[in-house]
Order: sequence, then C-alpha cells, then structure tokens
Amino acid sequence: MLTGSDLLAKVKDLGDVSKSDLVKACGYVSTKKDGGERLNFTAFYEALLEAKGVNLAVGGAAGVGKGGRKLSYTAKVQGNGNLLVGKAYTSMLELNPGDEFTIKLGKKAIRLIPAGETEEGDE
Repeated sequence: MLTGSDLLAKVKDLGDVSKSDLVKACGYVSTKKDGGERLNFTAFYEALLEAKGVNLAVGGAAGVGKGGRKLSYTAKVQGNGNLLVGKAYTSMLELNPGDEFTIKLGKKAIRLIPAGETEEGDE
C-alpha cells in the first residue's frame, strides 16, 4: 500500500481513472475468505488525506470511544430532556469531575465556556 508522497505521485500519474482502479493501483486491496478481492476505500482515502497533511486523529486515539468504536460527534436529547456528553468526549478534552462551565446559547448552538474564562479564551 502506497503512502505519503508515493501515494500522491501515483494518484497524479494515474489521472482520470475510476476510483476502483485508483484504489487497486495504489495497493489498497485485500483478499476475502472466498478468494475474491476487497477494495479498501476507507484506508485509501485516510492515507490520501494524511499524505495531504490532514490528520484526522489528533493524539492517536482521538475519535475512538469505548470498545474501540469511532465517535459519531452527534448527540440526542434524551426522553427526560437532558443532553448527554459522553466520557469519551470529556476524556478527549481532559475534563475532570467537578469542572464547571458557563453555558452560552446562540441560534441553534450551545457553547460551553470553562468557568472563569472569557468567551474568546482557550478553545
């Protein structure tokens, strides 16, 4: 599987080919149990983004919650009206029990500002 500048060069050389051919030519193919080919599009696009300098996982395990599941970065209002932010998110932000926040409401947005800081403070 190509990565980094080799991947970028190969993509540029191939030009206007189908996505499947591009993934195959860059080596992002695995073999299924039945002997067929599986094209690994996700791994290809993640490697391509990384080669272009886009790092999706800051700090290695960011974006991974309990049991290794990827975080969805969405939340639902519960039946009792509460909005829950899970432990994986508070861990990523290095928040501790007892940390306090000022809640600022905007148009369809909620901002949590650590108590004692201004709105323009650390983000």
